[in-house]
Amino acid sequence: MNIAFRVDASSQIGTGHFMRCLTLADVLSQRGAQIRFISRHLLEHLQGLLLNKGYEFMMLENQANENVDDLAHSHWLGTSQRSDAEEAFQLLSDRIWDWLVVDHYALDARWESKLRQIVKTILVIDDIADRLHDCDILLDQNYYADMETRYTGKVPVNCQLLLGPHYALLREEFRQWRQQVRPRTGPVKRILVFFGGVDADNFTGLTIEELAGLGMSGLHIDVVIGAQHPYREQIESACSEYLLSCYVQTDRMAELMAKADLAIGAGGSATWERCCLGLPAFAISTASNQSKQVADAASCGLLYAPEINGDLKTFINRHLPALIDNSNLIKFISNNDLQAVDGRGVLRVMRGMGCSGIEMRVAGKGDSKMIFEWRNHPKIRAVSRNREVISWEDHGKWFAKVLTSPDNVLLIGYSNSEPVGVVRFDNKDDEAEVSIYLVPGLKESGVGGDLLQCAEHWFSIHYPEIRKIVACVLGDNGRSNHLFLGAGYRVESTSYIKELA
Repeated sequence: MNIAFRVDASSQIGTGHFMRCLTLADVLSQRGAQIRFISRHLLEHLQGLLLNKGYEFMMLENQANENVDDLAHSHWLGTSQRSDAEEAFQLLSDRIWDWLVVDHYALDARWESKLRQIVKTILVIDDIADRLHDCDILLDQNYYADMETRYTGKVPVNCQLLLGPHYALLREEFRQWRQQVRPRTGPVKRILVFFGGVDADNFTGLTIEELAGLGMSGLHIDVVIGAQHPYREQIESACSEYLLSCYVQTDRMAELMAKADLAIGAGGSATWERCCLGLPAFAISTASNQSKQVADAASCGLLYAPEINGDLKTFINRHLPALIDNSNLIKFISNNDLQAVDGRGVLRVMRGMGCSGIEMRVAGKGDSKMIFEWRNHPKIRAVSRNREVISWEDHGKWFAKVLTSPDNVLLIGYSNSEPVGVVRFDNKDDEAEVSIYLVPGLKESGVGGDLLQCAEHWFSIHYPEIRKIVACVLGDNGRSNHLFLGAGYRVESTSYIKELA
């Protein structure tokens, strides 16, 4: 599968658009996709990052052009959409692309339509909803009070909308660290300061000075900045003076968030990274496109963001000590965060694109023999509730019942036309029990998670009335426990059995 990305990153644009595209590209690449990035503006260290990952990368000509368009962010492009589209077309014309992913406030339906000739499908990533799009999927990972109606009339009627932090594009390390965190309950002992990869207005430096002025003894403070931060030397010097830990272009962001008790930072993508790890945030809108996102997230208890009215000093001096001392509010926000974002949004987007590499189909009569053989394999029986060998006669009765019962669904997953596993759902009222196993002898690793997620996706479309899925796992089946916890399931109860002599 060939997938192209059109995204820019600069001191003016920031790095958030690029990083969320890179997160999606990494997951798609792991499933065998061939990736190419095309950009007009891209910071040098980000170019190196693409090359180190082995992704194709091509630059559009960076020539100033006064003939920009009428969009609010047209100046980000530095040229007209028509000119940009013509150049992009040339850089992508060597093949037909399965997907084109566009993440740019200065591009709209006029640009997207011109690329239709060489791309099969288009995914647009947006969060300001201020223009028309010609796309097959629109992703807006932010929470807004009106998110269900923001794109009405702005996308084609058959466009699939992926809306809200349920689809937040977070890197793998956030899912991993999430399994180790617990809701914050206070007291606050460690604070993380991070205002994005660029922070052109130096909110980081201003925050450091105000924290130093408050004399918050006993607190450990981590400060994170990007490699291209315009005030990097001053910030490093201030951190050294005030004995703060400073990290430049770190790859330990998830770890630092997981270990912190409170964050001070901007809106944008970092909002959902913090939520995934249950990290309460003292949030400041640092750009006009963040204002509504931050306000709406605060209104439903996902962060703390009183209006600053341009006075950061008063904002920090008045509100930060009060928040630090309010353990109940810290706990409230942390619990809300963990419920809102599970870190698996990028996998949901990948499934929506049909790029997981796994296709699901309903089992039929012709599948009876191979399912019989798989189910009786010693490795499958060892992790089943019924560990006895099943006779052909008993299997036949069970199989016929499952195929005809409206309350049972038996699915087989395929990758590259080869079966990889079986998933069964047994429905009762608004709840379903799921069971899953991989084809014995399967050599591919990591398939279980994709198989389960694809089956859930298929099931949610065909059985929208089911509100809960339950999995029963034997106590000694560590692999399945890990699978379901990693897929966003939670442990609700545990049974203990003792055999009496």
